[in-house]
Amino acid sequence: MPSLIDIRRRIRSVKNMQQITKAMKMVSAAKLRRAQERAIAARPYGTSLDRMLANVAAAASANEEVSQPLLAVREEKSVQLVVVTSDPGLAGAFNANILRMAQKFIDDNAGKKIHVEAIGRKGRDYFRRRGVELSGVHIGIVDKPSYDTARKIADKLIERYSKAEVDAVYICVNEFKNVMAPNLALRRILPVTVPESAQNLDYIYEEPPQELLSALLPRYVEVQLYRALLESNSAEHAARMTAMDAASSNAGDVIDTLTLNMNRVRQAKITREIIEIVGGAAAL
Repeated sequence: MPSLIDIRRRIRSVKNMQQITKAMKMVSAAKLRRAQERAIAARPYGTSLDRMLANVAAAASANEEVSQPLLAVREEKSVQLVVVTSDPGLAGAFNANILRMAQKFIDDNAGKKIHVEAIGRKGRDYFRRRGVELSGVHIGIVDKPSYDTARKIADKLIERYSKAEVDAVYICVNEFKNVMAPNLALRRILPVTVPESAQNLDYIYEEPPQELLSALLPRYVEVQLYRALLESNSAEHAARMTAMDAASSNAGDVIDTLTLNMNRVRQAKITREIIEIVGGAAAL
């Protein structure tokens, strides 16, 4: 049975750990609010871009056959997979779920050549440990996603697809739904699937619709990637806040159990000392 000093030392250690988890929860809650505001603010722009792309594509196809490299559908023999994870850990099952989905995608497409683009340190470490060759690694951009960073990555993906180095580009990301229920998403971003137009707007074009479509398609891919980074950042902070809250609660349960054990040990020690005193007095 451990001594009172050992139990008190362990209680003190657990209390210190509980203070750390509570502080991390508060930090994640503050970061989540800012990240959520950025993610929600980007959604209307993405929706408007979807609608504009649908209308411009409809106008371009009405006059002539649409011929755009980013719309060309090829047989998927070589596939680019973009995996968005976090840099730090302590976020519950956030990274594990994403990596499990990415690994399942790789296993399901075993007959194809898979190129993995890792965004985040956890994804990079996971694939390197398994000997997976990475086409690119991006560290330190998930916590503070910017449009310039998303554009650089999107330009690289577009160039590889345009040169037929890959036949399709998929992204695996954890989207923010709410604090308790994240949404794992695996979707294709290249070739671009033109959204269906809910309403056909009669635009007045200063340039031919084909030229406008050529300019809109790269922008559409950039926005898709930028929104994925924003959503992943929000989901990461939500997962970390939930994990740290659970850790703080578990630490409280451990402290209660250790305190109960300490009281039992102390009571047993006092009882034993009383028995020794009474026994000694009776012997005299």
